[in-house]
Amino acid sequence: MTIAEVSRAYGLTADTLRYYERVGLLPHVHRNQSGIRDYTEQDCGWVEFIKCMRGAGLPVETLIEYVGLFGQGDETIPARKELLMEQRRQLAARIGEMQAVLDRLDKKIEGYESHLLKAERSLKR
Repeated sequence: MTIAEVSRAYGLTADTLRYYERVGLLPHVHRNQSGIRDYTEQDCGWVEFIKCMRGAGLPVETLIEYVGLFGQGDETIPARKELLMEQRRQLAARIGEMQAVLDRLDKKIEGYESHLLKAERSLKR
């Protein structure tokens, strides 16, 4: 796939894809004989993984570390797993914080709704 096709397929700009490649997030994007990027299924798998992890809030630096470890081979599996587990702990904590904010907003909205309902009822009288 060309960079334009990958860009459309994953909802990322071509500049973002080039950036990911430049900083080492995309291990090695294949190129055709003319030197044009030719994303393979494996390359697209990395793009999908990176987009998912970034969407969950993982820092680029953490993902660069992960990709670097991946490139070093199977002996880094424990380190990669620990890195992912730490990110999971951090994400779970953020989700808990966000759930608390959501609960507070729900209560605030309920207060408005009950207040508005009372006001509307008084208007009918």
